[in-house]
Amino acid sequence: MQINKLFDTAIIGGGVAGTSLLYTLAEYTDMKSIVLFEKYEELALLNSNPKANSQTLHVGDIETNYTYAKAEKVKRNASYVSNYIYNRDGLEDLGYVRDKMVLAVGEEEVSNLRERYETFKTLYPYLELWDGDFLREYEPKLMEGREEPVLAMGAREQITTVDYKRLSESFAEDALATDKNIQLHYNEEVTGIRRENNGNYVLCTQNGEFHARTVVVNAGAYSLLFAQEMGFGHEYAILPIGGSFFFSKEKLLNAKVYTMQNPKLPFAAIHGDPDCTQDWHTRFGPTAFALPKLERYHSLHLKDLFHALNIDKEVTKVYLDLFKDTTIRHYILKNFLEEVPMMGKEIFIHDAQKIIPLLKVSDITFAEGYGGMRPQIIDKKKHELLLGEAKIADKGIIFNMTPSPGATSSLAIAYSDAMALCDYLNITFDHAKHEQMIQICQA
Repeated sequence: MQINKLFDTAIIGGGVAGTSLLYTLAEYTDMKSIVLFEKYEELALLNSNPKANSQTLHVGDIETNYTYAKAEKVKRNASYVSNYIYNRDGLEDLGYVRDKMVLAVGEEEVSNLRERYETFKTLYPYLELWDGDFLREYEPKLMEGREEPVLAMGAREQITTVDYKRLSESFAEDALATDKNIQLHYNEEVTGIRRENNGNYVLCTQNGEFHARTVVVNAGAYSLLFAQEMGFGHEYAILPIGGSFFFSKEKLLNAKVYTMQNPKLPFAAIHGDPDCTQDWHTRFGPTAFALPKLERYHSLHLKDLFHALNIDKEVTKVYLDLFKDTTIRHYILKNFLEEVPMMGKEIFIHDAQKIIPLLKVSDITFAEGYGGMRPQIIDKKKHELLLGEAKIADKGIIFNMTPSPGATSSLAIAYSDAMALCDYLNITFDHAKHEQMIQICQA
């Protein structure tokens, strides 16, 4: 069996979470050797692929399901990504400056949005309120055929859209440009991890064994499987949620348009996004439904699925509590039916018409090959869904499970993990260099 040298850190997963850590460690720490394993042929083919997400930089300004405290945190986290894009001269490649808004429809939503604006305008001074007259000129498709009162809270000239695959590739390019020993192993799946008596870790792949002083697993739902195989995280289970989208046949919107979140629903409200992979045609979605997969367009071993579901009486109670609520039950059923051929568009169109009132079934097509999986973590002890990122850490090994907005927070999470690794290995993190990059970008 092949025995490789000892790496300072091994990273499992080549999406935006894994590559942001690779970049952070290579650029700002004294680490000498880092290896990244990606089981597919290139970086960011799963949830970081622009076809698998809404390409949004979540800042917390138009996401009405965020509390003020969460919005404050997300804004700070998102600034790492936007600053990197500006510093890298990455506009129109990594990220795109576009306008955005959240649209309130009906008296109740309009009232709630006005109240939200008064609360959040100090955190986001650039936010504006746009009434129906303004929207009629600014985004006419929003108002054609509309009878209900509307109000939008919007922002102009912000980075709203990010190609997280290109961002992942840029992180890797920058890491490789340093003087560190950086190895990227494609088509190499880590099948097991074990800790040796000396405290180092052995990673097993089809090509042999690799040794590392520390390990970070950024492998989506599989992060929990790795953790549980090593004896951690048995208090968690996964609810695998898939999402799909629909495309318009013509360009309908110039701005991202989000809708008001139903506070009872833990999943994202529908939005319309100009899509950077489809010449900025409008993509509507996402739907959200439970799907017996961990990766949307890849098969998996059934044992992995059952392992991830980790079904017992605590998990079953969470499922039953969700289905007891009429709103959630109706939402789950509706989203399931939206996936049924010959029926899905007819059901989905009613949601999309909240954004474009005159939109017809014939105006949209199912976005084949688009959509991804968002593993929602269930806390079995608290009997609840954890809607933010989850982390398990122990003695030089970290397991990250990052539902949305994990991509937005990727550099902030990488910074936190890098600090933990530096502390564990007793090596230096260059805070001055890191802070200088942020300050230069924000200037």
